[in-house]
Amino acid sequence: MHIPDGYLGPPTYGALWALMVPIWAWAGRMVRKVLSARRLPYLALGAAFSFIIMMFNVPIPGGTTGHAVGGTLVAVLVGPWAACLAVSLALVVQALLFGDGGITALGANCFNMAFVLPLTGYLVYRAISTGAEPNSRRHWLGAGIGSYLGINIGALLAGLEFGIQPLLHHLSNGQALYCPYPLKIALPAMLGEHLLLFGWVEAVVTALVVVYLQKADPALFQKGGPR
Repeated sequence: MHIPDGYLGPPTYGALWALMVPIWAWAGRMVRKVLSARRLPYLALGAAFSFIIMMFNVPIPGGTTGHAVGGTLVAVLVGPWAACLAVSLALVVQALLFGDGGITALGANCFNMAFVLPLTGYLVYRAISTGAEPNSRRHWLGAGIGSYLGINIGALLAGLEFGIQPLLHHLSNGQALYCPYPLKIALPAMLGEHLLLFGWVEAVVTALVVVYLQKADPALFQKGGPR
């Protein structure tokens, strides 16, 4: 799901960069305001976990990759705004040190994987688990469903961002200047493998970690949870 340089035109990547700057600022403010000291270690572990799990990339036709992200799991543990910063940090390190995802496309990658993905997963998790006791199966079930939906919404957005480029940027003869794949190719390519494979990996890993943490540290799932 990492978008490389050269696949998005300046209006697309510029708009997503501009959108992410205030999101990062708000996320930083919210983390300082609401994240308890007890959960800070989970923020660091979440960033490391997201970085590692995203390194297991499988190429997808069209110039990008498929992989798990771990964003919903981080959001369940420390809240969606802290997850936004944690996954963004992982994406920045990958782009700068490993060339995994483009610098110009960093705003788009962070919007898809560090903002929309964990926020979607967290909202689904909260809808299912609110009011549940710490040992309730609704926690791991909600986290698993939320992570599956979150990563597929992120893949949908990436497919849309790819697919609109031939419409926005092309020569008079129709030749695309950036991503050459239209929506009818980009969307199935992105969604197919995430719906059938990577979404399930994300869901199973997230659910299993939540099950473990319910036993190891049930206080993490007390009513209220991270915001």
